[in-house]
Formats: sequence, structure tokens, C-alpha cells
Amino acid sequence: MDFDDLLNRYFGSSAIAEIRPGALEAGIERMLVDFGLEQDRGKRFALWSLLFLLGAAPDLQASFENEADREAARNLMDMLAATENFDG
Repeated sequence: MDFDDLLNRYFGSSAIAEIRPGALEAGIERMLVDFGLEQDRGKRFALWSLLFLLGAAPDLQASFENEADREAARNLMDMLAATENFDG
């Protein structure tokens, strides 16, 4: 899943700054439904990652049955946290 495609599919724009008022909440709601229905591990991870970036990701234990997927999610969280503290 391509990041721009996800943004366009759920929010109608590939630029977060251009998302219409109310569209963010509606898009997140649709993403959560699709996340719950998705069976493909890679697609689930992509959806979860975008939900995480938007502050709406479900709990790791509830989201991923596979420990490797949970670990990948933890790694993503750690990498993003490290970039917030980057002074370079």
C-alpha cells in the first residue's frame, strides 16, 4: 500500500494539510473498519502505521496476532520517537 494512495482513499487528498474539516475523523473511522476486516498482514500493518501516525491506532496486542508484527510495530514506534528527539 502506497502512503499517498492511503491518504487519497481515506481522506480525499494526498496532502494532510488539505484534508477537509470532518474528513479526518470520517477517514479514520473507515480505516479502523477496514483494518478490522483486512486479512493480509502487510496491508494490516500499513493501515495500523497510518493510524498510529494519526494518533488513532488500536492497541498492539489487539491489532496483531503475530509477535513478529507486534515487534515491527514497536520498532516503528521507537524509530518515530527517536526522530522527535533528533536535534540534527
